[in-house]
Amino acid sequence: MIALPLLTVVAAASFGWAYAEVRADSAALRDRLTPALVSLADAEMSLRIADREAGQSLAAGDAVRLGGLSNRYRTRTARAAQSLNQVARGGALTTPERQDLDVISGLVVDYGNWIAFAQSNVGDPALRDAGLSYARSMLCSPPATTSPKDRGKDSGGYPPCPHTRGSDATAVVDRISTLERSLRGRLADRAAPGAGVLVSCSVAVLAIGLLCRGLWRTQLFLHHRFRLRFGSVPLLLAAAPLLLAVPFLTADAVLAQRAQQRVTEVAGELSERTSPRIESTRDERPFGRPHRLLIDSLAGRAQDELAAGRLSALDGAAPWVLPTGLLAAALMGAALHTYRREYVLIARRSGAAA
Repeated sequence: MIALPLLTVVAAASFGWAYAEVRADSAALRDRLTPALVSLADAEMSLRIADREAGQSLAAGDAVRLGGLSNRYRTRTARAAQSLNQVARGGALTTPERQDLDVISGLVVDYGNWIAFAQSNVGDPALRDAGLSYARSMLCSPPATTSPKDRGKDSGGYPPCPHTRGSDATAVVDRISTLERSLRGRLADRAAPGAGVLVSCSVAVLAIGLLCRGLWRTQLFLHHRFRLRFGSVPLLLAAAPLLLAVPFLTADAVLAQRAQQRVTEVAGELSERTSPRIESTRDERPFGRPHRLLIDSLAGRAQDELAAGRLSALDGAAPWVLPTGLLAAALMGAALHTYRREYVLIARRSGAAA
């Protein structure tokens, strides 16, 4: 009467908390962290593509006064600003990171102003080159090496743009890279089973094992003592919802964990393997086969992994695990209390007959 309901509550509380944490981790990856990483990567690639377009347009000399900068430059700078706004609205950043994002947005505006300065002075090569050079220094830190062999080494003819760390990380790309590393660290922490989840799972396994053993021994006792052919049906019905749900919820949690690990790999590719050359293929060949390392392709992979990493029928089940356990414990206690009264009556009759 005490052990079985208590074990039921402990099992439901520990298992329900661990399962809810795993589901919450998947939700955080799907709704906040992964979209933020996608938007940051898109902003960086768009700015680097726009920078190359600005350089090519300004190299045309006086012709840029009539036609202006290319449509691709305008489209990519607008897309970069939109991506940064999406990160700000996504809720994935802490307060200091949000402040850093505001600084990045301000630098992007200043970058556009210096490109406009270079455009307005396109007839003066010295002022044009000075404006373009200063704009690029705001976008990217100078590479560690400036030898002719390494200059323009980035595939596709894009100027090198290393990710500088520490006190020298003041350029736009450096700051975006810092935010990406921070978000990837939080994503990896979310994807890994934490100590709390592991401890809760251990407690749940122990409690469920003891509960099953206790139910089996109690059923044997009731079968022999009360001559119940199939044991206690009310006791079985009370424990059935929780015990039957555990295998399905466990399978769902395992799928979610595997999906989270795969999304961690996708996040690494977003930060490390994307490049302006790859991203520009979508503009150059819009109807061709998408490259697997395109930002949109990687974002789709991440969302597909998280969608496949769950049993959709169990959406919303996490908050009901503990209430189900409490109800099962109450029904168990009521059923065992009924058998106790019958047991006492039988014992009294046996004593009176003796």
